[in-house]
Amino acid sequence: MKKAVLLILSFVLVFTLAACSGSSGKDVTGGVTIEKVSDMEGTVRVALAGWQLDNGIDALTGNPTIGLNEYLDKTFKKMYPNIKLEVYQIPWENVKAKQTAMLLSGDADVLYTGGAFASQWYQEGLLRDLDDLIAKDTSFDPSIYLEGIMNNSYSTKSPDGSKQFGIPAVLGRRMTIYDKKLFEDWGVETLSAQPGPDEILEKAKQMTGKNPKTGEDNFGLYWSGNSLNGSTFVALTLAYGAKGAEGSLKDIKNIKWHLNSPEMVKVLEWLKEAAQLPPAGFVNAQGAENFGLEKNNIAIALDSTGGSTMSEYRSKQNKELLDRFEPVLNMGPKGEGWVAVDPFIMAKNAKDVDASWEVLKFLTSYMTQKYMYENFSNTPTLKNADFVTPEDKFVKKALEIADVGHSELMDEANPFYMSDIAPAINGFISQAASGNAPDIQKFLDDLQARAEKWSANLK
Repeated sequence: MKKAVLLILSFVLVFTLAACSGSSGKDVTGGVTIEKVSDMEGTVRVALAGWQLDNGIDALTGNPTIGLNEYLDKTFKKMYPNIKLEVYQIPWENVKAKQTAMLLSGDADVLYTGGAFASQWYQEGLLRDLDDLIAKDTSFDPSIYLEGIMNNSYSTKSPDGSKQFGIPAVLGRRMTIYDKKLFEDWGVETLSAQPGPDEILEKAKQMTGKNPKTGEDNFGLYWSGNSLNGSTFVALTLAYGAKGAEGSLKDIKNIKWHLNSPEMVKVLEWLKEAAQLPPAGFVNAQGAENFGLEKNNIAIALDSTGGSTMSEYRSKQNKELLDRFEPVLNMGPKGEGWVAVDPFIMAKNAKDVDASWEVLKFLTSYMTQKYMYENFSNTPTLKNADFVTPEDKFVKKALEIADVGHSELMDEANPFYMSDIAPAINGFISQAASGNAPDIQKFLDDLQARAEKWSANLK
């Protein structure tokens, strides 16, 4: 059966550490002397979503990158010479289906994946709790990870928060970023360090139209109007105290829905008004291609990453752009918003649990996160990510936001949120952008009724 499954999964690139070749000759350890840790024996099958295995060139910066093969050969292989790794690299485009198949067929022990997938698999009983492994391993310190994503995320914790099933490895960057130059051109006071939705909307309105200095069309605001996880909507629900639902994902049938509350009305009123400000293409996640770059014409971008600006800085040392685009906290009461977390997890039926734990622990370690940041600009999940370059203010701001982050039922881990709420909100945004927003209270009453019916029909 195993051979048949692996044959079907022919897209996967498998390698053993002994086969690693084409060394870059560079130090990938950060100057750390690598010594043997254990003679433990075992074979661990690792399924990675999107990781680069071979050495290559960063398409954005033109800088050389050291693939995972070489990194593991120079580190893990020396630390655990008798643990054999079988690594499967899976493209993000079809990762959920492929990793689900591997979990069901027992062909993976350790996986790196999207947080929503991990949460769903845990609820389906496909993942192993890690608490016993953490408790008996004195070398593992869970306090090195950001509190908000280690202990308050559906991507790493059971729905009731009592069990740890994932260790956070990579953080998604979503923050408010504004263009200082456009604020200066329009004579508008720059955003505060923690701007709420009202401040953002007020200032965005003042910068929509013909730029008084350049005569070019400017747009005061941008966000992705078709986001699958509705991250801007999530930040707004936090800002306005619109819970949307109360209860636990452990008992979905008994969730109390509050989708038509006065607070949720405020969220949609904001979206209706704000939808007039971005470029038209925002409803399809288009129109912000130049944000963060010299030709930018958008004053404020929500749930942005700073990636374009940092890529320009890394490739050309362009300090002007770095000074021009400024990140601030998200819209929640503590500056929080929706925080994407991609964890490492262990299969429920992992064949060699002890060896799998050593692999999982290593791949979420400080050293590996440093390697991933330096080679692929991945955002770490550590409290003390002292390897982040001083210039990278976007990653630093993302870490601030993540530290106060927490999962709510308005989250991609909630099946009804993903299947109905997020698409409905995106549809509302699209209608509002064209000037045809539906009646807000009726829209929310209908959504509330659908949610209640969905819960009632659960077995």
